Amino acid sequence: MHISELPAGAEFVVGRVLSGREVGKRLVDMGFTEGARGRVLRRAFLSGPLHVEIRGYELILRRSEAAMVEVEEGRKVAGDDV
Repeated sequence: MHISELPAGAEFVVGRVLSGREVGKRLVDMGFTEGARGRVLRRAFLSGPLHVEIRGYELILRRSEAAMVEVEEGRKVAGDDV
């Protein structure tokens, strides 16, 4: 599963980043490393960006970037699509 597939409010644990290119390296630099825990705060309408929290930081990711991060889904918490 990838972050781009998770609903708003879902918690996750990062498995790995699938791209070794510049975008993949940037995601790792932002904290998307194996075992890091995070949460999808909000999802924009249609194919818009995702608002996520990881390692105490809030980030906005494009759907294409979020699709590069494999995760395991944790428990769902309150939250709605925006």
